[in-house]
Amino acid sequence: MGRLAERAVDNHKNWYTCSGAVLCAFAEEAGMTQAEAQKLSAPFAGGRQGKCGAVLAAERVLEQKYAPEQAAAMIERLEKAFAAKNRSVICRELRGGGLRTCRGCVQDSAEILESMLSENR
Repeated sequence: MGRLAERAVDNHKNWYTCSGAVLCAFAEEAGMTQAEAQKLSAPFAGGRQGKCGAVLAAERVLEQKYAPEQAAAMIERLEKAFAAKNRSVICRELRGGGLRTCRGCVQDSAEILESMLSENR
């Protein structure tokens, strides 16, 4: 596991929401402060938007970092990789269906994101 993915997991262990854990770990990559990342991540937590909050946070990093067309292609790759590993990107299916814990989703989305970012340096 990479440094940023480890930070995301540590954030979650320290009571960050799933989305906050990921977005705050990658805040610098996304060009934002910790406070901005925390505020921006709030609406994604707990599957409030249907999709896993950790995935939504990773997508936000890509949207902040790359031009719209490149970000859209990367988001599609991220979702496919996450779904291949977990069979879904939908929070209620992941948690309610017993496919993956929140911390597992944080780790998976952060690892995928970190890998994608390192490919594009």
